[in-house]
Amino acid sequence: MTDDLYPEVAHITWRPAGPEESTRASRIWWERSADEYQAEHGDDLRGAYVWGPEGLDETRARLLGDPASITNARALEVGCGAAWCSRWLRQQGVSRVVGIDLALGQLRHSRRIDEEEGVDVAVAQADALRLPFADAAFDLVHSAYGGFPFVPDAGVAVAESARVLRPGGRLVFSVPHPIRWCFPDEPDERGLVANHPYFDRAAYVEQDARGRACYVEHHHTIGDWVRAIAGAGLRLRDLVEPEWPEENERVWDGWSPLRGRIIPGTAIFAAEKDSA
Repeated sequence: MTDDLYPEVAHITWRPAGPEESTRASRIWWERSADEYQAEHGDDLRGAYVWGPEGLDETRARLLGDPASITNARALEVGCGAAWCSRWLRQQGVSRVVGIDLALGQLRHSRRIDEEEGVDVAVAQADALRLPFADAAFDLVHSAYGGFPFVPDAGVAVAESARVLRPGGRLVFSVPHPIRWCFPDEPDERGLVANHPYFDRAAYVEQDARGRACYVEHHHTIGDWVRAIAGAGLRLRDLVEPEWPEENERVWDGWSPLRGRIIPGTAIFAAEKDSA
């Protein structure tokens, strides 16, 4: 790996970033950080489907549907990383699962974990904005902090997921709560002082000395996501803002008990495609 492929971050800014630049930055970032991420968080994700740092898991939330009702579902995970969530679905008896991710390094970890645990998950390297699947190919599209925080256009991303859903299918995804855009990403008191406009939709960009994006994260308001869901012909069934539980003392990057008990950290959108 060369420095040109994995440049060092020299500057942080908020500026526009289009699909090509965002995709390239996400692929490079998650390719480079795959080993570190799985070493740090793999044990937390193993054997569970967790919707966010608060610890809300699918066993309690049932946002994907009753387990008995989705056994025969065709499920696609968008931004799967090492496919922990898809693997959990396999363990619940859902046999037809697929995960996609931009970073080949993350997918290599998925293969390693398959061999360790004896649970195979089909994965492919692909972009949430251009899913390589036919229309109505899946009964369920899901993503827990996967691809959706990194898409420049919420409408395009949701419409693409809706396209591959069959009538009556369900889309469920979680993202950092949009209100977090106003606050520094710090787990202590510094992260409780708003310093950035909620309505500023310029992307958060970490770039190298030549101005090339190394990491890009996009902000879409609650209203943006709701309009994207409606515009894709889906019906919003639930919007969950998990409360930080008293027993969770874990600090995960900018998420912490201190902040989590004051401002929401995660937003989970559950929508369905009309059966007609």
